[in-house]
Amino acid sequence: MDTIIENSCGENLDYTFSPGEPALLCRRWIVILGHGVTGDKDRPLITDTAQALNEAGFDTLRFSFAGNGKSSGDFRDASITKEVADLDSVITAVCSSYPNICYIGHSMGAAVGVIQAAQDKRIDALVSLAGMVNTKAFAETEFGEETPESGCMWEDTDCPLSAVYMEDLCETIQSVAPQAKQINIPWLLLHGSADDVVLPKDTEQVTQIKANAVNAIYIEGADHSFNDPEHKAQLTAAVTSWLSEHSSSRSL
Repeated sequence: MDTIIENSCGENLDYTFSPGEPALLCRRWIVILGHGVTGDKDRPLITDTAQALNEAGFDTLRFSFAGNGKSSGDFRDASITKEVADLDSVITAVCSSYPNICYIGHSMGAAVGVIQAAQDKRIDALVSLAGMVNTKAFAETEFGEETPESGCMWEDTDCPLSAVYMEDLCETIQSVAPQAKQINIPWLLLHGSADDVVLPKDTEQVTQIKANAVNAIYIEGADHSFNDPEHKAQLTAAVTSWLSEHSSSRSL
């Protein structure tokens, strides 16, 4: 795949497309992977998950939201609302070639997926990795002591904290729980029990909202990015097993 993908602002979205292993799965599915705040498409959690899916037979496309990684745009303009539009552009670029689409999002990228999946029937399956639900609580807890337009995210000077970002999470969105209620496609949630960035209670909230309509897995001792090799192995195995089951049965 060599298509140039631009968002609605005309900004180029950097991506990597990787085909699944030959003869393992017909080319009916593509898995799109989106990263979290301050991340990009080449973070280990994203690349390792994509590789596991490729080995299971799935084509994957991992991309960097505008203003992140090698995608064009200004990091200060990045927000969940804008990234929802980015994801929409990526889906539009691939939907004519694939009848089935799964989106996997990490952290803030998972919140992006919830909002998009609630309004986009082109998404057939959803996976949230340490998914953010209470966006206002996250922003205030992590960045409440910083001053927008002069402070930085986690003291990283490459990631300035913008008023646009804080307003979007704290006022415009506040929580993606309302959108979670609207999702009626297969949905897998994975969260580390030791996550101190996006707390496991965000995933617990979804399971309360959706009751038996979602699958939730908590990986004991795992941190926000599942950095421990064993924790990451558990995550990738769970994701590939779950999606393989749904794709083969075509129960979506």
